[in-house]
Formats: sequence, structure tokens, C-alpha cells
Amino acid sequence: MIQVEICTPSRASAEAAKVGGAQRVELCRDLACGGLTPSDDDIEYCVRTLGLRTHVLVRPRPGDFCYSADELDEIWQTIERCKRLGAAAVVVGFLNREGRIDEILTRKAVQLAAPLEVTFHRAFDEARQDPMEALKAVAACGCHRLLTSGQAPTAMEGAAVIRRLVGATSVTILAGSGVTPANVCELIGLTGVGEVHGSCKITLPDGRVQTDALKVRQLIDNVNRI
Repeated sequence: MIQVEICTPSRASAEAAKVGGAQRVELCRDLACGGLTPSDDDIEYCVRTLGLRTHVLVRPRPGDFCYSADELDEIWQTIERCKRLGAAAVVVGFLNREGRIDEILTRKAVQLAAPLEVTFHRAFDEARQDPMEALKAVAACGCHRLLTSGQAPTAMEGAAVIRRLVGATSVTILAGSGVTPANVCELIGLTGVGEVHGSCKITLPDGRVQTDALKVRQLIDNVNRI
């Protein structure tokens, strides 16, 4: 059965995702900059009150994925808090100064997060190395899952690369970026992925981005028809 993950940048979005039938979310904030670490209160709300399988984005700031010592300390502390708060997984990504997967930091994140699952996020898509080589690095670090658009702007554009990744590893490939109810079935057919990631977002009159329950329902229904 294909698993669906909904990217939710707020409590209201997580609530909408649940109304739409989602069982799993990637919780973050400030989606406009690619997502940042959510508050502890929001993590606990999703886990305890909504009862959602909550994968928490751990990213202290926008920009690149090469962090200072202080930022790394913040990341490690956040991972520890996610464990205490009942998260199911953490979502991280580290690149070194050469733009390659930082295996030392990724391994440390995996070790600190245990027994939680670890998803390596779309920092992978900004890596300056061959995708198959980058995948081997992610797998060697013990990550359970890779969120990727196949190093393209959207998952549909990167479908050929995603398909290669799916066939080359035991790491779960989670296809994300530009995934909609309209294209999700085609994307799954093209790539062979077992998991998809979508925001199902709308822009509110005040400019805020929020998950739309109807789009979530449509996405899940379409996936379930496969």
C-alpha cells in the first residue's frame, strides 16, 4: 500500500490534514523558505492531541545545509526533544563545504535519533554529486528514508532519476515536490515509489500558506485507487 505524507507548516494545517484523512505528517513551520523546525508545543499537539504519526523537520534556519557548531548543538538538542515528545521520525539533511552529503553529521543524527526513524530531506537535491553516489552515502549512514525530487525542481521532472534510486537501495524513497492529486498516480507509475509527500496547500487571503483538507482527501483517494 502506498504511504502518503502531508507536509504541514502549522497546527491548523495538521488539523486539516487529519480531517482530509492523513495519518502521517511532516511537521514544520515557515514553508515559504523550505520549512524550519516547529515548536515543541506544535509537535506535542500533533502527537498527543491529533494522534498523527509525526515526522519533525529539524532545520534551525533557512539557507544552505552546512551548519555552524552552535547550529549543530541546536539540531542535536531538537532531536533529543523530538524523542521525548513522541515524534515518530526526524527529518534532517547535512551537506559539507564541497556540497556533498556530510556522512559524519548524518551518522551522528541517526545515532542520536534512535529508535526514531530518520528521513534525509531534500538537501539531497542540492548535493553537488551524482545522485546514485549521494544515495549510497545516505544509505551508509543508516537513514531509513530519502525525501527527493530526483535532483530536479519537481518530482515529476525528476521521475527518471527517482526510479533509478528506487531500484538501487533498501532505503525508502519518498517522492516530493509538486505532488498533487492530479499527478500523484502518474508519478507513482513512473517511479515505482512506495511513498509520496505533498503539501496540498492553499494560500489564504492574508498570504499564509495552509494545508487544504479537500486536497488531502483527493490525494489520498487517488492513491488508494491504485
